[in-house]
Amino acid sequence: MRALITNDDGIDSPGLVALAGTAAAAGLEVVIAAPAHEHSGASASIIATQGTAVTAAGGKGTVRSERRTLPGVDGDAYAVHAAPALITLLALHGSFGDVPDVVLSGINRGANVGGAIMHSGTVGAALTAGQGGVRALAVSLDVGLVEQDEQHWGTAATVAGSALARLLGAPAGTVLNLNVPNVADAAALELVETRLAPFGIVQTTLTEMAGDEVRLSIREHRADDAPGSDMERLAAGLATITAVQTIAERGI
Repeated sequence: MRALITNDDGIDSPGLVALAGTAAAAGLEVVIAAPAHEHSGASASIIATQGTAVTAAGGKGTVRSERRTLPGVDGDAYAVHAAPALITLLALHGSFGDVPDVVLSGINRGANVGGAIMHSGTVGAALTAGQGGVRALAVSLDVGLVEQDEQHWGTAATVAGSALARLLGAPAGTVLNLNVPNVADAAALELVETRLAPFGIVQTTLTEMAGDEVRLSIREHRADDAPGSDMERLAAGLATITAVQTIAERGI
């Protein structure tokens, strides 16, 4: 089986290499195609940052990419000047070799929980794959709102291996969202199935309007405001996995 590894933190993220290692260890053929630059918060955007646009008359557009060599990674790697969802869409049309059987997105620097996953480029790539009938896993490491000095990518990669085994046995088009605490000992972590919290870790609100300017503020939510959710379970030190429905599954 062939796995596309992508992310929204960009081609130089250590989490990308760690996730590629998980796929290779599972016996998958790996191809990496990730944004040339960070695309956090891109959701399922299909914007190309370099290339030529598709014209209103139906003319062809292009997306620029370059081959890259990543340390510790065997196989092809591409730095693509596009958002992760567009990269996934291109892969599903054979732009980076054979069409992938599974898409792995991450490992994201920071948790993706609750309803706020709709804004995540990491999850957006996975949902795009699921919409195309391909199994997908989004993986995030909970480094906190203020990033910790040590980021345990290996822990997240190990837990992702367990989630990947579950994904490969699931129906085509399944999308799973995995969040892993930033701890050193992966063996001590429990992986639990959860539901999404109705909100994310933070909420952006409008606090002031002055002429042409709008001032925003960020408010942090309490994890125990959503008991039993992915947000609350992650805060309790558990790795969480949540099945996320695509539009196709909803019949829309």
